[in-house]
Amino acid sequence: MPEEVLFESEHDMSGAEIAAYLRTVADKLDGGEAITLTAGSESVTLTPPERPTFEVKAERETSASGPDELSIEFELEWDEGVEGEAGGAGGSLEIE
Repeated sequence: MPEEVLFESEHDMSGAEIAAYLRTVADKLDGGEAITLTAGSESVTLTPPERPTFEVKAERETSASGPDELSIEFELEWDEGVEGEAGGAGGSLEIE
């Protein structure tokens, strides 16, 4: 299935700055509100359903020409125009 990127932003930030963005997203999710992403002249507003799929992934990308790159990805997914509960695999998620 083709992917259409609606918005993308990538910046080096401090841990505190990233935490502030994640708190804003958490507050919006907690309140059932739409989330608006803005960078420069680009902007997109999305309204996650009550129970989106939450994906957490830790990755190591190896490179022959430089150091390995580590990442933690947090992703919310849902079918456009479909409300209801999303399925999931595995046990319950814990973040410590």
